[in-house]
Amino acid sequence: MNIAITFRQMDATEAMRAYATDKIGKVQKFLRQPMKGHVTLSAEKRIHTAEVDVHSGSEHYHATEKSEDMYASIDKVIDKVERQIREHHGVASARKKGAERASERLITDETGEE
Repeated sequence: MNIAITFRQMDATEAMRAYATDKIGKVQKFLRQPMKGHVTLSAEKRIHTAEVDVHSGSEHYHATEKSEDMYASIDKVIDKVERQIREHHGVASARKKGAERASERLITDETGEE
């Protein structure tokens, strides 16, 4: 697991870095391969933006979130990435199950049994 954090237009605090690293590290449990993550945290006036890119094998996930609190932005953006990963794995498993069912039907049709 490799995580890079970039701060733009704000001070880089160790607490913020540790919080973002901890949160993005929990995403690894949803992935099958080791991940590389890049987190960009920026502040512009009162708007705090958190942007996350996650690469795991050939899979790529990206999310952005803005709010008035940086910690809330990080929480929301992690929720978005987790949702993307769950949806992707749900589609992949549905495709796999559909292929298995189709092959079972093909075998049943060839043998003439029901």
